Amino acid sequence: MARIKGGMHAKKKHNRVLKLAKGYRGARSKQYRIAKQSVMRALASSYAGRKERKRQFRSLWIARINAAARLNGLSYSKFMYGLKQAGVDINRKILSDMAINDAEGFATLAELAKSKIA
Repeated sequence: MARIKGGMHAKKKHNRVLKLAKGYRGARSKQYRIAKQSVMRALASSYAGRKERKRQFRSLWIARINAAARLNGLSYSKFMYGLKQAGVDINRKILSDMAINDAEGFATLAELAKSKIA
């Protein structure tokens, strides 16, 4: 039986990695070994970045809610506590959107939160 060499599969694997490394600078996009390291690191960073993005958005929403709550005479924590006491279950993404696009609705929620705290 003839010996089967892995040249075709190796070339295919190399090309797959080099295609992912397209646009990288210098040897990172030309040489397989260096490209493989760069691609592995990039894929790990992109995975971590997808998790990080969720944290960044939450902090952005909280900053927006806090700014709008302070315009209505409340801090963020007192506003959220008041809403919880009132039984209002709206997530931060929607509250942030309300703070920007629906100031009257947000003011109504702020008044509700104030009344439940006092």
